[in-house]
Amino acid sequence: MNTPILVTGGTGTIGRRTVPLLRAAGRDVRILTRHPRASEPGVEHVAGDTVRGTGLDAALAGVATVLHLAGGAKGDDVAAQTLVAAAQRAGVRHLVLISVIGADRMPIGYFRMKAAAERTVEQSGIPFTILRVAQLHEFAVPIVKTLSNMRIAPRGLRFESVGVDDVAARLAELTLGDPAGRVADLAGPQVHEVAEMVRSFDSACGTSRRSLGIRIPGAVGRAYRAGDNLADPSVVRGRTTWEEFLAA
Repeated sequence: MNTPILVTGGTGTIGRRTVPLLRAAGRDVRILTRHPRASEPGVEHVAGDTVRGTGLDAALAGVATVLHLAGGAKGDDVAAQTLVAAAQRAGVRHLVLISVIGADRMPIGYFRMKAAAERTVEQSGIPFTILRVAQLHEFAVPIVKTLSNMRIAPRGLRFESVGVDDVAARLAELTLGDPAGRVADLAGPQVHEVAEMVRSFDSACGTSRRSLGIRIPGAVGRAYRAGDNLADPSVVRGRTTWEEFLAA
């Protein structure tokens, strides 16, 4: 029986790339979204909100596997709690969570929220898989563009941004597989100083600007300089480089 896989955030940047891979594997997909759209063969859209907890029981009816991609600047810890509670009631047998590299190390609210979501899943009693990923190339662009326009480059700030297709492929593989616990981090093929990323961005835009190196103060600056936002040696590296992303 082809029970549907529930995907939260299935209409987002990563979800739009992951859902077709699940469909290509022959699985039906149910997408939980705050803004439902017309369903199509094999893909059903249902209304719900993981932060407010609305629509979850109906969305989880008959579901054995959940891929939790929905997230934002606020509320991911609350969303994990409401989703886990509903998944427990529904008897879900595999909960897949996307998180961020350095969730338990970076002294920033967003990272702490992701770490709290991880703990909720780990302590849920539901068999789970957690994948921490680096920042997407798409999400690095606004930061790099802003730094380029300001002509500054924080010293010691490094990113290992990753391609969205690499992330989608790994998430589909994990979702279709058995629960694996916390798996190896997924990051891009390179670790770049942010100044390098700014220069590459400027070059791709046909410009050349000199940036002023600045120091990020406080605990956040120390964490970035220590590489607490970077993956450990067991990392799995994606294929799409920052330069290839910019060229495309």
